[in-house]
Amino acid sequence: MTTPYARIGGEPAVAAIANRFYDLIEQDSAYADLRAIHAADLNAVRHGLTRFLAGWAGGPRDWFERGQCIMSLHRAFPITSVLADQWATAMTRAIETQPGLDPDLAGAMAEALSHMARGMINLSLNQDA
Repeated sequence: MTTPYARIGGEPAVAAIANRFYDLIEQDSAYADLRAIHAADLNAVRHGLTRFLAGWAGGPRDWFERGQCIMSLHRAFPITSVLADQWATAMTRAIETQPGLDPDLAGAMAEALSHMARGMINLSLNQDA
């Protein structure tokens, strides 16, 4: 069985999606709240998202072999439904604009990643402020 990673074009396509995602949150004011919770230099998170997406889609699993959970890594941030929606929308746009990507696979990826983003909503940190 061919993995989604192979079907989307492997590392170059995964990196393009991750970079397009961060280009969107840097350049489009619709994602200003999402941009605000990130460090000034996005190079490390661009790389991290590329490695996460590669393993998530069935490619090299080096990100996962570090033993960290994507949900746990984000618990330190108060992620609201607005932030989760911004993340999901930007990721959907990044996926949909990837050339040559099968529309059904693109839709399935966007849906699964949107669901993951909304699963990270964590308002408990705001209640202590």
